[in-house]
Amino acid sequence: MDDFSIASQQQVEDTELDVTLRPQSLSEFVGQEQIKENLSVFIEAAQKRKEPIDHILLHGPAGLGKTSLAHIIAKEMGANIRVTSGPAIERAGDLGSILTNMEEGSILFIDEIHRMNKLVEEVLYPAMEDYCLDLIVGKGPGARTLRLDLPKFTLIGATTRVGLISSPMRSRFGIIHNLEFYTDKNIENIIHRSSKILNISSDESGIRRLAQSARFTPRVANRILKRVRDFAEVRADGIITENVAEESLKMLCIDKLGLDPADRKILRCIIEKFNGGPVGSQTLAAATAEEIDTLEDIYEPFLMQIGFLQRTPRGRIVTKAGYEHLGIVYPENGLF
Repeated sequence: MDDFSIASQQQVEDTELDVTLRPQSLSEFVGQEQIKENLSVFIEAAQKRKEPIDHILLHGPAGLGKTSLAHIIAKEMGANIRVTSGPAIERAGDLGSILTNMEEGSILFIDEIHRMNKLVEEVLYPAMEDYCLDLIVGKGPGARTLRLDLPKFTLIGATTRVGLISSPMRSRFGIIHNLEFYTDKNIENIIHRSSKILNISSDESGIRRLAQSARFTPRVANRILKRVRDFAEVRADGIITENVAEESLKMLCIDKLGLDPADRKILRCIIEKFNGGPVGSQTLAAATAEEIDTLEDIYEPFLMQIGFLQRTPRGRIVTKAGYEHLGIVYPENGLF
């Protein structure tokens, strides 16, 4: 089980995770209280004016609920939602086909919008501002522009790398929200809810133990819950207690803070191969055989959140807390 990595699986949609676990309304959505309160106001105001809600940009680490919020907004608005991703829209014509088939008041959700082709992105500008599509027909001296009117729609963009979104694109979103990591209490409530939906028997101590290792992330919490359920059904009496959770997480190589083998590999690599840092992301990606995007989007945010990793202008550094967690003596004379 050493190659089992909770974090690495966050990059792809977990087809095993039941869609029934996704909250269906803002009231069911656990955590992110300020964002929920703001969205409820914006949604109610748009409904009173009988207008589509303004364009929305949701950003934050993977697995915090950006896609769920997009679906909730569409449901609360009573609107149809079209779902795609930035890399999937390769040409301006692809985007044009999607936009011209939108209905009045519908929602277009683009995941990983920062990875959208820049030429495609420019087609979005007039669509977002003026609800029109500018096309160039023909080539050479005979080329001419053609403007098509579009139905009023709402674009919801989601990204894990908001810094990579251009200023012209970012400025066209009327609502921008940053989803933050959840508290342990929020994660416990999410596990409670998921347990009821999946008919999983668990006690308070077992849920609390799972929450401790969930990386402050709902997607990870639900995935761990399903895997520990398997161990509980096969190796125990089917009830997730603290002891069952502890033994299951040990078999999954996940420690009390939620670090899995991949996290420890990254920290050890920086310490053992680069004297604790600083080390650049490209060098670290090559040394750990991980993609740069995976390091920056999946592992680093969590390791920084718990204070084990620090980003500096010169590169990544493992902190004293990171050394101590791995049981390695911290060099008192510093890392530089």
